Amino acid sequence: MNVTVIGGGLIGASWAALFLAHGHRVCIHDVAPDVASSVRMELMRIQPFLAQLGHPLDPDGPDLSFEADLAQAVRQADVVQECGPERLNFKQALWVKVEAHCRPDALLLSSSSGITASMQARKMSSPQRMLVGHPFNPPHLVPLVEVVPGKRTSEDAVRRARDFYAGLGKRPVVLRKEIPGFVANRIQAAVIRESVSLVRQGVVSVEDLDIAVQASLGLRWAAGGPFKSAHLGGGTGGIQAFFKQFATGLQLLWLHMRLRPVLLTGRAQQALIDQVTQSYGAMSIAELASIRDQQQIALLQALQQPTDSE
Repeated sequence: MNVTVIGGGLIGASWAALFLAHGHRVCIHDVAPDVASSVRMELMRIQPFLAQLGHPLDPDGPDLSFEADLAQAVRQADVVQECGPERLNFKQALWVKVEAHCRPDALLLSSSSGITASMQARKMSSPQRMLVGHPFNPPHLVPLVEVVPGKRTSEDAVRRARDFYAGLGKRPVVLRKEIPGFVANRIQAAVIRESVSLVRQGVVSVEDLDIAVQASLGLRWAAGGPFKSAHLGGGTGGIQAFFKQFATGLQLLWLHMRLRPVLLTGRAQQALIDQVTQSYGAMSIAELASIRDQQQIALLQALQQPTDSE
């Protein structure tokens, strides 16, 4: 496929590396005079890491090109991955120019970390093919892509975006509703907010807080997100037992932290229990726990391996 990456910065170069490593032709649009040298330098840095994953990358190969003229850069694109500044006015003006010069069937994707597709596409005449494909840094390694359609995005565009990212080995998650900051960044923002608060209060040092997260939540959530972890945290009773034991304490802690109230009513708990059961109920708690333990051992062993710098 022909993929145009708009913006040759950190995220744009990382996306370009992944696209190239999966056999796509990549054109990078950026008006910076040194963009070719800076991108190739970053691709050379990334190259050995993708090689470890079995994906060859040639920073000087013929599948990589650079084009300062936006119209020329997007003219033959099957997919456009925008990685420009996080400014609404910039993105709105950019998409109007892109849709005027790209093919009518081109898929238009934004790497924005918080600006919704509906806001970006407000001035477009064909907003049905524009949506957010938000990666987590670095895109060439971290699997998540949040696929966030706008109010006028078509179901076909959502399907194509999901399939495109899945073909890159990514883990696309389609959001059912637009919300500023999307999902992962909102969770991250909450964690960082509390981390800053704990350090500012003198409860813990920066280094010890990082250790606390790495040695607990980081390890736990790598093998299972918050809901699967809660399901296992309830023991043989699963998520139902977890709520019975911890729901009241969680709500009291949220109040103490002065967070916006989220009431774990009986109806709210049951709705969550139903979703957890649907997602994980095909396996027993013992089976899920064994898989988690095996994964956490693998993670611990990987983290104990010395790096080249050591």
